[in-house]
Amino acid sequence: MRVVHTKEIVRNIRDMCIEANYTLSEDMVEALSAGMQVEASPLGKQILKQLKENLVIAERDEIPICQDTGMAVVFAEVGQDVMIEGGSLTEAIHEGVRQGYVEGFLRKSVVEDPIERKNTKDNTPAIIHYEIVPGEDIVLTVAPKGAGSENMSRIFMLKPADGIEGVKSAILETVREAGPNACPPMVVGVGIGGNFEKCAEMAKFALTRELYEESPIPYVRDLESEMLEKINQLGIGPAGLGGTVTALAVNIETYPTHIACLPVAVNICCHVNRHVRRVL
Repeated sequence: MRVVHTKEIVRNIRDMCIEANYTLSEDMVEALSAGMQVEASPLGKQILKQLKENLVIAERDEIPICQDTGMAVVFAEVGQDVMIEGGSLTEAIHEGVRQGYVEGFLRKSVVEDPIERKNTKDNTPAIIHYEIVPGEDIVLTVAPKGAGSENMSRIFMLKPADGIEGVKSAILETVREAGPNACPPMVVGVGIGGNFEKCAEMAKFALTRELYEESPIPYVRDLESEMLEKINQLGIGPAGLGGTVTALAVNIETYPTHIACLPVAVNICCHVNRHVRRVL
C-alpha cells in the first residue's frame, strides 16, 4: 500500500492551477497554428495571430492567458492501493486551489451562494470528480473553466428514436446559438449516454482529451470529424467575426444508457481550453 501525504496533493494542485492559467497545452497551441493556415478570412487570420501572440506574452510574463481564470474543475483518478495521509483528500484539493489562485494572482470568480453572490475571495470550492481505479497512482487533471463558454453549454434528453441525427442536431444547435459568446475558435466536448449528470460530466472531461487523440469507437471518430466540418461551415469564425475556423476540435465520450434514454451534453470551451494532468 502506497502512502501519499496531503501536502503533496496541495502542492501539485496549487502549481497546476497556475500552470493551466499561464500556458496552454501543446496540442492546443498546435491546433491554433493549424487554424491560422486554413482560415479563409483575412480578419480571422489576424485574430488567430493575435491569440497566439497573447499566449507567448502570458507564458513569458507569467500572467493569465485570459482575465477569466475560471472555476477550478478537478478530475481525480485515485488508485485503490493508495492511502491518503495527513487529512482529507477533498480538503487538500480545495487548499491547493486556494493557494494557486491567491499566490498566482489569478482572478477570484467563485461566489459561495448562487443567489446571495458573496465572493469566497480564493476561488474555492473547486468542482471535484472522483474515480477509484486499480493501482497505486493518483492522476490529477485540473481544468479551469471560464463562464463565458460554460454559459453556452446545454443538455438534451433526447428520445432513443432521435438517434444519431438527433445528436448531430443537438451539437450544431448548441454551437449555432453560442455564436460569438463562447469566444471562438472553440473546442466542443460532447457526452452521449449515461443519464442526466453522467453525460454532462463526460462532456466536461472530453475537453481535457488530447485534440489529436482518436476515439477507439469507429462511429464516434466519424461523428467527431463530421461535426467539426459542419461547425466550421457555420461561418461564425474566430471571435465570432466570420470565418472558416469556428472550432478546433470536437471530442466525444460515450457511456451505456437506459433503454428509454438518449442523453446528450454539449460543453463548449473557448480557445483557452486549459487543462493540466499529472501522475503522482
